[in-house]
Amino acid sequence: MGGCQEKGLVSAAFPANPLAMLLFAESAVEKMQTLPPGVWMKIGIVVAAIIAVVLVLRQVMKMNKVIAGVVVFVAGTIVFFSWVYNRNEPKFLTPIVEKIAPFFPTAGSYNAKQQKAPKP
Repeated sequence: MGGCQEKGLVSAAFPANPLAMLLFAESAVEKMQTLPPGVWMKIGIVVAAIIAVVLVLRQVMKMNKVIAGVVVFVAGTIVFFSWVYNRNEPKFLTPIVEKIAPFFPTAGSYNAKQQKAPKP
């Protein structure tokens, strides 16, 4: 017995209909054509980013592990401090960043200091 017949997806009462599948495919294509160009731009950027990450990871795996670890640590530190400074961290990291942020400068505190008149 095939896997599809055991699950009841295709049976003698409900055979697979190629015409129905073609209609579903056409309606999906029509829906995709109505998407604005901005959505396609974002989808393309995500696909390109995934490809870039895979290519970079393949190159990193060929490197010395200590050097790769240092590079990953430095990149992670830069991203984390950028999040702390600009306060644009992901929502799940907000509780951690709120505890750490008072010890580091933020964009809001810097702008507030710039608005004050200098002491004579």
